[in-house]
Amino acid sequence: MNNLTLTALSTLFLLAACGSAGGAGRHSLPAGTWGGDHVNLTVTEEGATIEFDCAHGTLKGPILPDAEGRFETAGTYVQEHAGPVREEDETAAGSPARYKGQVAKGKMTLTIAFPEGREPLGPFDLVHGKEGRLMKCR
Repeated sequence: MNNLTLTALSTLFLLAACGSAGGAGRHSLPAGTWGGDHVNLTVTEEGATIEFDCAHGTLKGPILPDAEGRFETAGTYVQEHAGPVREEDETAAGSPARYKGQVAKGKMTLTIAFPEGREPLGPFDLVHGKEGRLMKCR
């Protein structure tokens, strides 16, 4: 083998051992239920779903906290209302949202920001492995 081949193989080995350069040292948020007062978050490897008393939403993609436990990810937020949901309801599709949080020792603080200048929601305090306490709108 020549030096170029050895260098290429060494680089591939390091990338495989350490993960991609953008994700080195970062781990996904632990999967499962994260719950608190008026909120329930269900995390998977692909993202998460979230439910509130009178709303629900999604968090897109794996949630990757940084070294301090902070994360921010895009998603959707759908405001609910009492009664049946009709197809023509404007709220059925939801609106874009940014979910921002910090995790440490199985606890999370979460806020939701909206690009259109709406007032942010939160903070919400969640605990891993705990079901949230919801009071669905009627």
